[in-house]
Amino acid sequence: MSDAPDLAGRDEVAARLRSSGSVFAEEEADLLVGELSGQDLEAAVMDRMAGEPLEQILGWADFAGLRIAVHPGVFVPRRRTQLLLEQVLAHLPRHGLLVELCCGTAAVSTAVAAGRADVSVLASDVDPLAVACARENLERYGGQVVRGDIATGVPDQLLGQVDVVAANAPYVPTAQLALMPSEARLHEPLRALDGGPDGTRVQDRVGAAAVSLLAPTGVVVVEASRAEAEQTAARLLWRGFTPEVVVDDDLDATCVVGRRATREEQA
Repeated sequence: MSDAPDLAGRDEVAARLRSSGSVFAEEEADLLVGELSGQDLEAAVMDRMAGEPLEQILGWADFAGLRIAVHPGVFVPRRRTQLLLEQVLAHLPRHGLLVELCCGTAAVSTAVAAGRADVSVLASDVDPLAVACARENLERYGGQVVRGDIATGVPDQLLGQVDVVAANAPYVPTAQLALMPSEARLHEPLRALDGGPDGTRVQDRVGAAAVSLLAPTGVVVVEASRAEAEQTAARLLWRGFTPEVVVDDDLDATCVVGRRATREEQA
């Protein structure tokens, strides 16, 4: 007989989660009770009360209507990244090629591959935990995942052939990491959060890689913070792109889209 305490169901779970500071206690209780029972449920409730991200406890996150596998120690995809997905789909031509850099779980490229059977998709990340998670997500839809720092793992034959380069690269300024919620600071990898002194250091490396990867008509799409979006745009401008800041207030999301600059614009 188990000595773990029995849970009286969703209401008790919600009350316990609420007591530990959960803002969405009822919704989280529904998910936990719906997925787990007995000792597994008790352990999950205790982990959540201790601040572990719900998605890592469940093993998945809801992103664009898909269950995206999320392993412990891997960056959790956010709802706001759906704007990045929307911009990718808006610029990805029929039979096009998408490369997602700093992919984490590969949520964006997985959603693209799941909904666009005509396109080719490759995702890359430097973290072996993220790569394993991305493969679980993307390869079931025929996409490819490689390991590499920014674009170092992307096959050379794709240089100059990519229609869209997408990245939710880390963009939190280093000095602001301490202000992030504890579930992110303590349970997600620092290199998936730390964007350098002004939050745009890794984004600039993505822009540099996109110069070599993109076809002449290709675009690069980068998730950004509202506060640093103009600096992100300036980074892409310096790399030779014509940038546009795109904002979605409902998602509380910001992206910067960089198009190849014409000769007249570069002059």
